[in-house]
Amino acid sequence: MSQAPQAFHRWSTDAVPPAQRLDYWVGAVCEGFLEMDITSPVQASHFAASLESAPLGPLVVNEVRGSAQDVYRTRRAIAHSRHNYYYLLCKTDSAWTMAQDGRCARLLPGDPVLVDSRRLYEFHLLQSADTVSLELPTAWVDAWLPDAGDQVARRIDGQAGWGGVLSGFVRQCTPQMAARPPLPAQLLCDQLGSLLALALGQGQPQMQQAGSEGRAALRAQVLDATRERHTEAGLTAACVANGLGISQRSLHRCLAEGNTTFATALAGFRMQAAQRMLADARFDRLSVAQIGFRVGLADASHFVRQCRRHLGATPGVLRRLLRD
Repeated sequence: MSQAPQAFHRWSTDAVPPAQRLDYWVGAVCEGFLEMDITSPVQASHFAASLESAPLGPLVVNEVRGSAQDVYRTRRAIAHSRHNYYYLLCKTDSAWTMAQDGRCARLLPGDPVLVDSRRLYEFHLLQSADTVSLELPTAWVDAWLPDAGDQVARRIDGQAGWGGVLSGFVRQCTPQMAARPPLPAQLLCDQLGSLLALALGQGQPQMQQAGSEGRAALRAQVLDATRERHTEAGLTAACVANGLGISQRSLHRCLAEGNTTFATALAGFRMQAAQRMLADARFDRLSVAQIGFRVGLADASHFVRQCRRHLGATPGVLRRLLRD
């Protein structure tokens, strides 16, 4: 179900004369993001950039467009900042480089990377500044990644495995989407956290240490509870975690170790139930919208989209196909 529009902000160098654009841009970045130093190899009169921003639950979605530039988070800037965040960055049009904590990473188009604003960093955006930047509260990241501090400035392969899935999700995150989210904001944030944990946890031995049997049992409990409650419209990971008396972090981590996410599991249970009803003549008296409501999807158009995505056809077509 679509949510009410959220706050949307935009800064653009089009608002000032060409000679003032770089200075204006530094001020816009300091206002919209954090205090940083910025230089550009582009002639001042030809420099152009814009920043659009909108909140998504506890997160903020930012989209930057503009000329090539070098960005520096300095000790002075850190000392003057009242708030700090992690940022998940993804640039799709060209390669770029960044450095933090003595690590240097060369990012290819589509590669996400995590940055901590509490520590020095530098970005070298050699061809353009076109980037999606997700502002993540430090407490939110720490709940998903217990070793978040060790994950900064590490390239996440945006073309393979969970890194590819994460990249695809991040590239769909625009301020326009955040202002009118297609699903509850909390559900989208949970999905992002799950994918971030999967992408950065892939191949790490600590994810498979002792206690795997206990986590497998917990995962079964989470999936059973989700299956039992899938008909509840607006069901979130927080609802299921509270019902089981566990933390959201425990819920998402145990699902991640089973190579799934809460949103994926919930959608699967809902589509299984929908498929059963569409195939059963006893439910012919129910409209498509009523079947969607029964499986927890109050928005009929969203139900149709989910059926097309997960079952390969619209509910009306499925009703005919499943009877053949």
